[in-house]
Amino acid sequence: MPRSVSLRLISAVLGVAGLVLPSAALAEMPVTYIEDNRALFYVSAPDFWQVRAGGARAITPPGSDEARLINRVIGFEPVAEQGVWVGFMSPNGVSTFAEAQEYLRNIGQSVVDNPTVDSSKPATIGGRRAQKFAGHGRRDGRAVNFTAVLIDLPGSRVAISLSVIEAGADPALIDDVNAIYASFRAAR
Repeated sequence: MPRSVSLRLISAVLGVAGLVLPSAALAEMPVTYIEDNRALFYVSAPDFWQVRAGGARAITPPGSDEARLINRVIGFEPVAEQGVWVGFMSPNGVSTFAEAQEYLRNIGQSVVDNPTVDSSKPATIGGRRAQKFAGHGRRDGRAVNFTAVLIDLPGSRVAISLSVIEAGADPALIDDVNAIYASFRAAR
């Protein structure tokens, strides 16, 4: 991939969860993340995106023998395109950004091979304090850019989100990804 295209894609991914442009697609389908019959946060899916939820499971990261518990993950993918995925979770026992970063370190290799963080900066998502990490790596043998977002929730909880975008993915999908983050609201 030419360097200029790669830099534009990285620049676009760095914008994920940050700035939502006025022309961004409106997220249309509400989704509620619930644990123990209690809503933790709300987020919406854009039109023509599918949403899947997976329950708790144990996974073993590459190169490790230690299985790690993964809580429910709500995943978003465009129906007609491949190469873009956005996921949200709120792991039990993770109540600070430091704990959320450690959790990401433990599961990160299961989502992105050889992840390299290129930048980290504070952000605000849904009016809540957040921390955003952007970087690159590989997934299923393809070059990807990722953005991990930690969002402070009420009641000593943290929401963790990860967006993964393959090199060559339709850049227009970034508007949809930004719309997903713009729709995020913590439950009160």
